[in-house]
Parts: sequence; structure tokens; C-alpha cells
Amino acid sequence: MSVPSQRKFHCAAILFDLDGVLVDSTRSVARFWKHWAAQHNISPEEAVRVAHGRRTLETVRLLAPHLDAEAETLRIEAIEADDSSALERVKGALDLLSSLPAGRWAVVTSGTRYLATRRLANNGLPQPLAFVTADEVSQGKPHPEPYLKGAELLRLAPQECLVFEDAPAGIESAHAAGMTAIALATTYPLAELAHADAVIRDLSEVRARLNGDGCLEVIVG
Repeated sequence: MSVPSQRKFHCAAILFDLDGVLVDSTRSVARFWKHWAAQHNISPEEAVRVAHGRRTLETVRLLAPHLDAEAETLRIEAIEADDSSALERVKGALDLLSSLPAGRWAVVTSGTRYLATRRLANNGLPQPLAFVTADEVSQGKPHPEPYLKGAELLRLAPQECLVFEDAPAGIESAHAAGMTAIALATTYPLAELAHADAVIRDLSEVRARLNGDGCLEVIVG
């Protein structure tokens, strides 16, 4: 992946996806969904592809409509929350979050609150003041509801928010909400992230500061 030129964005707040953006759970997610797919005679590769960026509930409904999706989701989330063997912070995540004022960032994830809080805590990352999780929306990504709810919790207009995402479904969700989306190439190949407004390797390529008028100035690259 070539080093991108620097770009500057201005916003009132930043909305972060969790998996693949703040916490590298790629190996954990792939291992779990391949195992689950094998149990249900589903293509492991298809299961992993569908699962990234989507709520577990919607993944189960897409891949195994014959199952009780709500019951299966509870079982899956409990197992995933206890799996910390292949998790680590995304490079630069702690430094970036530590540089942001409280109330100027939120986490918008396709995981449940239980799963998300466990993954943040297990990786030494702070809990946000504003949190949107799978159990708090009626429609998950790529629908815009999760990111619209994130802006609402921060009492901001959607266009005032900048999003960091790793999945095509999340980028689509952010754009549908009227937000700028920066992609991290941590989970998907570059070709599948081309519709993002910028693409970076990880959060070590991001710096943020408050400028004179109280807006966040975010430099990427």
C-alpha cells in the first residue's frame, strides 16, 4: 500500500467504528465465523465476508434464515466477548483517543454494548461518553441509522461529524448519513474501500487538534 499524501478535514466530532478501527479483531472474527459456518454447512469465506461491519443479528438472518436469529445472536455475542486471544489495539488508537476532548468523539459499532465495552476495556482503551451499539438501533449498517444516532447523541448535525471505518458497509452507512468517511485498510483490500473519502493504514497516520474556532482539525496521511 502506497503512502497517501496528507489531507486535512474539519469537523465538530469524530465517530469511530470499533472492530478494525480501534481494536484489531480480524483474526478473532474470522476464526469464530469460520467455525460457526462449518457448524451450519455455510461457506466459511462467505460468512467472514458478510459478518464484517454488520450486526450479528443481520449476519445470522442473511446466512441462516432458518435459525432463531435473536437466540443465536445472544449465544454468539457471549462467546465473542470472552475471546481476547487474538485482539490488540489498532496502531495509534490510544494516542488519538487520548488527544480528543471528551464529548468530541463516539463509538458506533455493529457489536452489542456488552461486546464493545469488553473489547475496549480489554485493550486499555477509554469508554466513550456517546456509544451506539447493535442493541440500540433497529437497522444496522449499511443503513444510516447508527451514524445518525451517533450525531444525535453528540447533539450535532450529521455533516459536522467525521467517521473512521474499516468496512464497506460502514462507509456506506456514513455516506448515507451525510458524513465524510475515512477508511482504514485493516480488514478489506483497497479496491473495496475506494468509495471512502480517504484511505489510511491505521490511526498512527491521524492527528487531531482543536483550532481557534473550536473545531477539530484532523490531518490524515
